[in-house]
Order: sequence, then C-alpha cells, then structure tokens
Amino acid sequence: MHPGNHIPRIIGMARNDHPSSDPARDFLTGQLLIAMPNMGDSRFERSVIYICAHDEDHAMGVIINKRLDDVVLSELLKQLEIEPRDGADATPVFFGGPVQTGRGAVLHTLDYQIDATVELAPDLGMTATRDALIDIAGKEPKKSPPRAFILTIGHAGWGPGQLEQEIAMNAWVHCAPEEAIIFEGAESDAWSRALAKLGVTSAMLSPEWAQARRDDQPLN
Repeated sequence: MHPGNHIPRIIGMARNDHPSSDPARDFLTGQLLIAMPNMGDSRFERSVIYICAHDEDHAMGVIINKRLDDVVLSELLKQLEIEPRDGADATPVFFGGPVQTGRGAVLHTLDYQIDATVELAPDLGMTATRDALIDIAGKEPKKSPPRAFILTIGHAGWGPGQLEQEIAMNAWVHCAPEEAIIFEGAESDAWSRALAKLGVTSAMLSPEWAQARRDDQPLN
C-alpha cells in the first residue's frame, strides 16, 4: 500500500509455453522458498518466502514469517488517511523483504477480490491498494475481508538467474505451498514446518549444505 495507491510491479509469471531444458532454471512461481542455515544475510535468516513470480528475467516474493513488532497497523492506516476499526492493532504487519520497503501489499485468499487483485494461484492472490486496507482494517469497509491474509511491507527480488545461482549455492531450498504455513507462519514456526514438508529437521542439516560465501555478500 502506498499513498498513491501504487500497485507493486508483479510481472513475468512463470510461463508454460517456453519450458526450460535446464533443471536449474525451473521456475518456482507459487513455491515456498526456505532459507538454509548458511544464510549469511541476516535479513533472510530462517525466512520462508512465497514466490509470487519467477521467470528468466526476475523473481519476486514476500517473506511470510517475519513479523514487524515495531509497526502498529493503526498508525500505518492513519498515514494513509484511513480510520482504523476497533481492534485493528491486533492484525500484525510483516517484513516482506528489503526491496521497496515504503510500499506494501496484502497476500490473501481469493474469496476476496477487487479489480487490482493479482491472482497468484487458484486460491491465492495479492492486492496492493489502499482499498484492500480499508476492507481489512478500516472502520468503513466496502467489502468483507479475505478469510486469511497477511499484510507485508517490502518484498524480495532477484535479477536474471540470481535466484537459481543462490539455490545452487545451497542458500535456499523450496517446497510446495501450504495455506497454514503461509498464513500462520509467524505464530507456528513456518521455517521448521516448511522444512518438515521436505522430511528435514534443522538438526539434520549439516555443514555440507553450506557453500562458502562472503558474509557481507547480500542476497537481495
């Protein structure tokens, strides 16, 4: 969300008409990206990222398990000239990633849709307008809020081939999404739960997973 009703650029959804012959180039749109223990960037430590878009030109996603405890939703709403409903501050705000941290979006189930909603999966969408915030946390909503949602500020982004390179360096693994992990991640250790979908626990991860990488080399 942004005072100018800015909709973040979500382009290049994975295309099926040009499949890659290189397994390392498999597109991960709709997958959960899981940070490995050798993650040298503290912004992504133990992160779980929902990949909204991935193609040969870029990748974009939002972290779904890093709550911003110092961000109060009612104050955010007031900045956008939205009168908050009673109890709005019980809704957490999440750090979606280090890119465009002045802008936000709502990742939500598709029982809620407006013209600006981008469909990401059969029951998952993203809306990045002021109207979505009004419906979710405003005192005078125009529509019922989605059944499940998270509010994120910022997003994670990668250039051509960058995400694939980081996966090859064992900085990330990925798994199929699960609604409970996406929308309950901050309260239920999404990182461990996502690893468990792969049959892995943190205790099973050995140093061999780690590829040497400078600690000051940012991933985003």
